[in-house]
Amino acid sequence: MYRYTEFDKSFVKSRVAQFRDQLERWRDGRLSEDEFRPLRLQNGWYVQRHAPMLRVAVPYGELSSAQLRVLARIAREYDDPDPEVYRAASLAQGKLGTERLPTHCAHFTTRTNVQFNWIPLDKSADVMDLLATVDMHGIQTNSNCIRMHPQHFL
Repeated sequence: MYRYTEFDKSFVKSRVAQFRDQLERWRDGRLSEDEFRPLRLQNGWYVQRHAPMLRVAVPYGELSSAQLRVLARIAREYDDPDPEVYRAASLAQGKLGTERLPTHCAHFTTRTNVQFNWIPLDKSADVMDLLATVDMHGIQTNSNCIRMHPQHFL
């Protein structure tokens, strides 16, 4: 299992603080949506059709029990859509035959990531702080980053 070095821990904590500042500036209008988008994406935050989605890196696909507990806490406490947003999403997905949109869930992906689909952006920096407590982050998990399997380095 990958263990964070002190440099890694320091970097992730500074990135969380930086993102919290960027989020605050976006909320109060000092950053436009176009200026905020790349900053959001660099940290694993997407805005899909109906709600934000967070993608969290799981290096080498291995999790500690402490990391799993934090992911479960995020699902329980933060993966909770605004009722109006959820209603609109349910109506739209219902037209496609989807009966239920799960909330309070973590989705494990084939790219060894974990995704959350309903965390409001106004809670995003708090979630990043929580992830950092167990050496996790969403940095460079978006579709514009380079993905290499460890065997490519051998």
